[in-house]
Amino acid sequence: MEGLGQFAPFILMFAVVYFFMIAPQMKRAKQEKKFGAELKRGDKVITKSGMHGKIFELTDSGCVIETQAGKIKFERSAISMEMSKKLNAPPKKK
Repeated sequence: MEGLGQFAPFILMFAVVYFFMIAPQMKRAKQEKKFGAELKRGDKVITKSGMHGKIFELTDSGCVIETQAGKIKFERSAISMEMSKKLNAPPKKK
């Protein structure tokens, strides 16, 4: 019992790190993966680099986005989930 008492602070520290850092990161990664899988043709999106456009074509790993400058191919992971959701969100009522 005495040996377990010595490891209690380490076990507590690991639990805190897990619940405040690792678990939220895993949840976010799962949401981004789901978002990428749900993309469809015609969706307005913003890439992580800030390019705005509309999805023109989808492939297994990437997509072609139509911008004002033309059509550009991106990986699905390059599309920003937060910014694209804000872009497509209905306007707030006052």
